[in-house]
Amino acid sequence: MLKVTGVKDSNRSQLNSEYDEQGYFVIRNYFNAAEILALREVVSKFHELWKEDNAEFYREEAFNSSVITGIEYLECDDRLTLFNFISSKKMMDVVESVIPANPAFMNTQLFFNPVNPQQKDFWHRDCQYDHEVEQQKIAVQETQVVHLRVPLFDELGMELVPGTHKRWDNEEEFNVRQEIKGKVSSDSLSTGLVINLAAGDLLVFSADMIHRGLYGMDRLALDILVFDPEGDFADYVDDACLPSIAMLDKIDDPRLFMSTLDLKAQC
Repeated sequence: MLKVTGVKDSNRSQLNSEYDEQGYFVIRNYFNAAEILALREVVSKFHELWKEDNAEFYREEAFNSSVITGIEYLECDDRLTLFNFISSKKMMDVVESVIPANPAFMNTQLFFNPVNPQQKDFWHRDCQYDHEVEQQKIAVQETQVVHLRVPLFDELGMELVPGTHKRWDNEEEFNVRQEIKGKVSSDSLSTGLVINLAAGDLLVFSADMIHRGLYGMDRLALDILVFDPEGDFADYVDDACLPSIAMLDKIDDPRLFMSTLDLKAQC
């Protein structure tokens, strides 16, 4: 597991190789305290307003929210702060180590601990929410959606099954993920690997590998989702999460968002 304080050109091939083989990599202490504090302030504004607006859902079942960069809860300046963080050189260095050609922005998600104590962390592949089993098998082989997770506080982290971004479930994994043959999705997997995370770390992982977030501690993690433009994902992108044309001029490096806007214009 690579542990560096920044990404140089010489590191990109190593990151690419690690992602290609394992489906994830971690860079420890990638963001400094000031960067995390500034991000935390903006994200916390969103989170508090979102909780007020979704009080019943939050109390009963929620463990994440999305469209953090949207217009519903944040003012223009705060949205710009997020857009500039997402497309910063630090982030783009990492994004382009995995998707070298014209990566595109998909969305943001915020992960937190559920209020309901009955809820347990659960194994899944993101593609299972859009596809039946046979289509999931194709998605694992063909699609390229990447999560970049930025924990805003120290947390228990994630549990991943390395290599499942390229291979299908074994019998144990399938039974647990599909909740069949007496298994439930919160059961332990013998193939799982726990990745503890601290504020300042960056975890990059495939959306379609088998994974689960681990509830507990002060869990509040911002996920940035990006995709390969060769994939057919533009229709998945909510217009509300993208910057306006006028805002693009205020973003230091708008390529990630322009790629998405170009793809959506072709739909």
